[in-house]
Formats: sequence, structure tokens, C-alpha cells
Amino acid sequence: MSSSRPSAYTALQAASSLLLYQTVLDTDVGDAFLELLQTLHEADYDPQANQLACLQAYGRWFHELATHQQSWPEHLQAQICIADNPFSREAQRHPLDALPDSLVQAARHDLALLQQLAEYDSAKLSAWVQTIAQMPEPPLVWRSPAAPLSPWPTQTNWADDLPALVALYQQKGIGLFAKYHTVHWYGEFVGIGTPDPVCLEQLVGYDDQKAQLQQNTEFLLQGLPTLNVLLYGSRGSGKSSLVKALVNHYHPAGLRLIEVNKSELVSLPLIVNRLRDLPQKFIIFVDDLSFEESEDDYKTLKVVLEGNITARPPNVVVYATTNRRHLIREFFGDRPRPQDGDEIHRWDTVQEKLSFSDRFGLTLTFEPASQDTYLQIVHHLAHQAKLAIAPETLEQRALQWATRHNGRSGRSARQFIDFVQAEFATQAQ
Repeated sequence: MSSSRPSAYTALQAASSLLLYQTVLDTDVGDAFLELLQTLHEADYDPQANQLACLQAYGRWFHELATHQQSWPEHLQAQICIADNPFSREAQRHPLDALPDSLVQAARHDLALLQQLAEYDSAKLSAWVQTIAQMPEPPLVWRSPAAPLSPWPTQTNWADDLPALVALYQQKGIGLFAKYHTVHWYGEFVGIGTPDPVCLEQLVGYDDQKAQLQQNTEFLLQGLPTLNVLLYGSRGSGKSSLVKALVNHYHPAGLRLIEVNKSELVSLPLIVNRLRDLPQKFIIFVDDLSFEESEDDYKTLKVVLEGNITARPPNVVVYATTNRRHLIREFFGDRPRPQDGDEIHRWDTVQEKLSFSDRFGLTLTFEPASQDTYLQIVHHLAHQAKLAIAPETLEQRALQWATRHNGRSGRSARQFIDFVQAEFATQAQ
């Protein structure tokens, strides 16, 4: 029997003994690791039959590590930092000394086992495969490129670093909201892996609106009373970009964005309840909000804005953008005339529609960009893009672009700069 059996079996035994952190191995990399260990263990009984199986299993594991650009210990630590289990759920809301002793002991137990598994790195497993497959040289060892340090800086004993791990859970959260700072609601939370990278420094103009929204967002992060906000104004003025930029800026402080389509507004009470007890701060973002006269989904949003018998949680706020000031489409025919027998009731309906936007505590108005503002944005974006173009030529072309395309707006300025960048890149080829 080969010398690999005790080591492989010991690793499989450790993986099977996890009490809380089983999900750490429930990944493509973890599955490949366990498959390789099982194959190595079985090869002790029939080396001839399992030579090729060991090579194939090692190849799969190498492939998964390369796909994630992580070493095996790095992968384990990354999964520990976002693990969603009974311990991490309690740890993100309570200090370590307030947690049940059985949970704490189970967490220490699992961290010790996972540290053992981390020692089964590529070099060790490659040597085992070489021995079993009787190869003159060991299979190539995966070495990950230089990677950023883990947010959980384990230097010695992982179990002893449990207080630091708890602090990380309390700051960053667990599960989906630890992995993603921008999430979409599709009947369930779905993380957005490549959110819009727009940053505050890229946004020019509307300084007063930006300052008010930024201050309101900081109130949210500080646990202070926060207002729901309606961002109203012309298309392309940067309303949505401002909200996304704020989340990109503040997500290290625990800010998260939940994007909800108008068609999903009926789920808002469920979403709010899901977020209520979490340590992060959440912006529920509804883009391009408006309602046709026959739609009544606004009533669900009104309940969330105003609150009902259940108080609005202090960690949730609603930011909505719209091109329509009163949000609900209204016709002159909707207004009651003196001869209408139901005049009182109809006025009640009209007032309900017209006052809906008033339920946002703060309304920020984004007026159409003036020519000076538009050119200011163009110059700012051109500077960021390092475009080597004379200012006079830039302004002339930018004004022509606005006339021929989508008018003067931040969006139009961005589209113009993108076009010029592509144009210059083509000319340089």
C-alpha cells in the first residue's frame, strides 16, 4: 500500500468532519479537490487501474485553480470570508463573547480542519500523482499570480484568528452581500459580477444635487435618520450614474445596492424584510420610475415609503429616478368636473396620484444641461481619457455631436468621448 493513503484518507476525513463550514468546499475548486483526494485514496488499492484517473482528477483541479486565479489556501480563505452558516449569521450581528459557546467551539473546530486541508497544496498533490502514475516528472504545479491579501489576515493559527473573522463578518457581511455590492432582484437576490464602474470623480455638474445625495447616504451609513430620495430630471443627466457611483464609493463601508425593476415592486415588502436584520446598509434602487394611469403598483411602493404597521428598517432607503415629476400619468379628463356626481371621490383619487411623489422625503431636480455645463463635462471626460485634442476642436465637435445626436447631457458627452477615443485608436493602427 502506498504512503499516500494515510494522508489522502486523513484529508477526506477532515473534510467530512466539518460541522458548519461545509459550503467552503461546495465550489468547483472544492469539488475538484475532493475528487482528487478520493482518486488518490482509491489508487492505494489498485494503482494500475487508477493511474489515468489520478492524472485526470489532478488536471481538473489544476484547471479550476487556474480559472479562479487562486492557490488552494487562497481559495479556502476567500470562501471562509463569505461563508453563510449558523455561526457567521450570528457573528455578523453580535460580538463574539455573546455567541453560544457551542457555535464558537464548532467554528474553531472547523477552522482548524480547514487549515489542515490548506496544507494539501499543489506541490504535495503533484508529488503524490507522480508517484501513483509512475511518471518521470511531477505534473505541473499551479502557482497563482500575485494576489491581494485576504481581508482576513491569517498568519498563524486560523482558529486563533476567529475574533478577526467575526469583525470581518460584521463589517462586510456574509454570503451574497459579502461577495457583491450590487445585487438585482429577480424574485430572489442575484449578484451582479460586473457592475457599472462609474465613480464620483467622473461626474461633473449638478454639484448641489450630488452633495445632498452624498450627505443623505452618509447619514444612512452612520445609522442616522435618512430620507427616501426621488431624482427627477431630463434623460441622460446622470441620475442613475450618481446613485451607482455612490455605491461604488461607499461599499467598503458596508453600503449595498438592490436594483428592483418596476415590474417587481410588488416584492418590495418581502425585500425589506429580508434586509431588516442585516448589518449592511441598503439602497433599494428603482430606475426610470413612472406609472401609467391604469397601473396601481405605486401603492406597494407607497407602503414601503410611508411604512405600515411594521416600521421601515433604519438600514434601508429607497432611491428612485424618473423623468416624470408626478410619477403617475394623468389626463385632464381624470379631473372631476362640477357636474360629476362622484366629484369628491374623484378628487381623492387625483390627490392620491399627485401626492405620491411627495412621499419621497427629498426630491432632487436635474435640469437639462446648459451649453457651458455640457462643455465642462466634455472637457472633464476628455482629460480623464487623456485625449490629445485642441480645446477649440473638442468643443466644436462636441457641440456638433449634441446637435446631431441626443442633445446636451452627461450621457451625450460620454458617448461623444467614447466615439472620439475609438476614432483615435483606429487612426493609430
